Amino acid sequence: MFTVADGPQTPADTERSAGATRSEGVTDAPRTTERSTLAMPDSPVIELRGAISLIDRFPALAGVDLTVSEGEILLVRGPNGAGKSTLLRLCAGLAPLSEGYGEVLGFRLGDRRQRRELRRQTGLLAHSTFLYDELTVEENLVFWARANRIDLAAVEPVLDRLALSNRLRTVRVANLSAGQRRRASLAVLVCRRPRLWLLDEPHAGLDVNGRDFVDGLIKHAIAFGATVLLASHDYDRAGDIASRTIVISGGQIQDDVPSAPPAPPSTRPVEPGGPRWRPGTGDNEPASTGRRTS
Repeated sequence: MFTVADGPQTPADTERSAGATRSEGVTDAPRTTERSTLAMPDSPVIELRGAISLIDRFPALAGVDLTVSEGEILLVRGPNGAGKSTLLRLCAGLAPLSEGYGEVLGFRLGDRRQRRELRRQTGLLAHSTFLYDELTVEENLVFWARANRIDLAAVEPVLDRLALSNRLRTVRVANLSAGQRRRASLAVLVCRRPRLWLLDEPHAGLDVNGRDFVDGLIKHAIAFGATVLLASHDYDRAGDIASRTIVISGGQIQDDVPSAPPAPPSTRPVEPGGPRWRPGTGDNEPASTGRRTS
């Protein structure tokens, strides 16, 4: 079930939503298209102080204080409707910062233009796929690569790595199964190679091989300098790879527990490679071959 924080269902809707006027209660500096001067190498990846995010006047986040360092894998726990999805969307520059202070990757969340640039450096895997149903898997990857100024030569290796270089590459997203849609969304994320990974129930809709692949993907991203926020109800699996866990309830952080030392940040850039998808029985067969009818 989606919460109110799950937001727009298409990339176009997301862009319009993210362009909303910032609220008067945001504590921030004057607008600028440059990154904050606070964005030094040892600065936190995420810095929130008293962050409030109103969704249709409802405080989905009601005063969050959070600092996340580079190389952390932060597990976000909490019941449905607690504010987990909103926290991830806020850090992606998609949910509004209505009051308080927020800075992610050196970009101020209270500044519309800086949020737009922030979205190029974060990767959000949400309940909504942000894929175009009428485009094929390959066409979606090409679209998002162009939108994020990524060399199109990166598309083919990603298709191969996610076992999408076979017949699925020419299948429209509308005809994919739920698991195949999830895999296509992961392919977009891998292609973009963001500095900050924001994963909302990333194991959902995947078989054991798929869930293992996601875990390997997270570990590989961390090894090459990324930071990961992971919202999940699969506490056993997610807890095994998390370096820290927070519990959200009622839009506030109720608990913050380190579970293991964070992986040391790498000075190497994120590059292609890492785990490969291991297809299961029927994993490469589209859910349907014809066009959907209403």
